[in-house]
Amino acid sequence: VQLQAYGGGLVQAGGSLRLSCAASGRTRSMYFMGWFRQAPEKEREFVAAITWTGVTYHAGSVKGRFTISRDNAKNTDLQMNSLKPEDTAVYYCAEKGGSGSVYRDYDHWGQGTQVTVSS
Repeated sequence: VQLQAYGGGLVQAGGSLRLSCAASGRTRSMYFMGWFRQAPEKEREFVAAITWTGVTYHAGSVKGRFTISRDNAKNTDLQMNSLKPEDTAVYYCAEKGGSGSVYRDYDHWGQGTQVTVSS
């Protein structure tokens, strides 16, 4: 699976951005799509995930502000509202087979897109 993430940018606090992840070459029918982020000098953290059936999961720090969605079997989006400076990070989309935890052990990763939120 090849993943291409795009949509990052610079936004003021309180603003919105929409990230998209385009997947190609997927052969498995059961999968999880996830978004992770990594801020400078911090470990990568889970942001949100969606299963092949459309069940969603969001980290507590973004719940109510971010929404993961899937428009078809190839594209997964992350709508980010009410952005805060602490949301600044490189955001990665990822994919794994549809078993185990949705929070870790992803085996395909996109290249990352920078999100910067100014105060």
